[in-house]
Amino acid sequence: MKNIYVNVMPEETRMAVVENGQLMALELERPDHAHLVGNIYKGQVQNVLKGMQASFVDIGQAKNAFLYVGNGKIASTAQANSPRENVTVGQNVIVQIIKDEVGSKGPRATMHLSIPGRHVVLMPNSAYIGTSHRIENNEERQRLHDIVRAEVPKNMGCIIRTAAQGQPAENIVRDIQYLMKIWDEILAKAKLSATSSLLYRDADLVIRIVRDYLTDDVDKMVIDNPKMYKRVCDLIKVTSPDILHRIELYDGRNIFKDNGVTEALEQLKGRTVQLKSGGFLVIDKTEAMTVIDVNTGSFVGDMNLADTVYKLNIEAADEIMRQLRLRDIGGIILVDFIDMETQQQNDALLERMRQLAVRDRSKTNIVDITSLGLVEITRRKSRKNIESMLYCQCPVCEGNGRVLSPESLAVKVCRNIRRIEARKHAADGYILQLNPQAANEIKAMDSFRRLRDEYGVDISLESSREVMPGTYILTQK
Repeated sequence: MKNIYVNVMPEETRMAVVENGQLMALELERPDHAHLVGNIYKGQVQNVLKGMQASFVDIGQAKNAFLYVGNGKIASTAQANSPRENVTVGQNVIVQIIKDEVGSKGPRATMHLSIPGRHVVLMPNSAYIGTSHRIENNEERQRLHDIVRAEVPKNMGCIIRTAAQGQPAENIVRDIQYLMKIWDEILAKAKLSATSSLLYRDADLVIRIVRDYLTDDVDKMVIDNPKMYKRVCDLIKVTSPDILHRIELYDGRNIFKDNGVTEALEQLKGRTVQLKSGGFLVIDKTEAMTVIDVNTGSFVGDMNLADTVYKLNIEAADEIMRQLRLRDIGGIILVDFIDMETQQQNDALLERMRQLAVRDRSKTNIVDITSLGLVEITRRKSRKNIESMLYCQCPVCEGNGRVLSPESLAVKVCRNIRRIEARKHAADGYILQLNPQAANEIKAMDSFRRLRDEYGVDISLESSREVMPGTYILTQK
């Protein structure tokens, strides 16, 4: 059973996909920090970097968008097969955001526009028709292609989504006509609007859920907000009236807690993930990549060593692919599985991961096993991940995950006092304030006895909860 649970509040909207009691996907959106991905802007070129074949475009946001232009030329109008012209400073262009800003980097933009619908994605600047690779039946692929080709203008393109499979022609045609109307409105706004203005905003989270997640294998979508429930029902009546019965209004108190989502969310903040067999994963992130280590833990198995290791690695692979989706980990990922004895087992593990990668909405590529026995994965990242939205850097450890040990603190205090005493003797001694845990451990060490003998100073230890772990306050009496 696969269900979608939607929790709507004025401050935040959350969506969870639960399959057979297990959390499989999670998204959240806040009005004050809305994603830019999918938005279409009329922008003005501010700078052209010929060496990087790129330009920076002012789209009216805090940071300019980075636009890769390849050979340095773009279409002079927003149509496919139109004449090409050089990019120049001050030129107005229509761009779409494909990646949110990250840290000091601004958003990334493209001239290859796409407007997604429930069954198809309209591409105004392209002239080809593509079909989702998940639609495997050749006759169905050809049927959908013929329907779309007859409706889409020759100078435009379209991608047929998986949700179109089995849909009657009128549903697909209605979707295309709706997207064509949106495109006409975008062009009209572009002519009338000032430079650096928003032409089209991608749908909010709830509408994207209906568009992207409400597929044939979903049993029900449950919403805890009456207004949003009505809005979704009105949309479903137009796009896919045959699935209206799957939309439900939740009448309980806490939709996430009552369906086990809250407990699963708490597990996402830790770097260790427990496996049912007793093994566990350790997930560590660096600036350039994410590293995942597979450990046996308490799992000993009931077979020979080779089969035990293989079984644990398969279980770990399933959980790793789930964690990549839940935590929205992107970029380069290296996984250190437990070494297996045969090439056949290695191939089976890679094949298992490739099968799971197909289910990921973000493009995920299982590259291969490196010479060091590490599985290399690449995963596309476009939006800010859940972790960056839920958490901020710890002010104590500054993101390191570590603070000075009590012994190291004592050594640091001694060094500080020696430096002070070398300049001026504190006859009345010092007061040292520490976090209670560190204070208790340092008292037991008698770390300052040598200082008393050497300088004749008294050091009074005080515990204070206002002092952060790994830090101290030293004052003279």
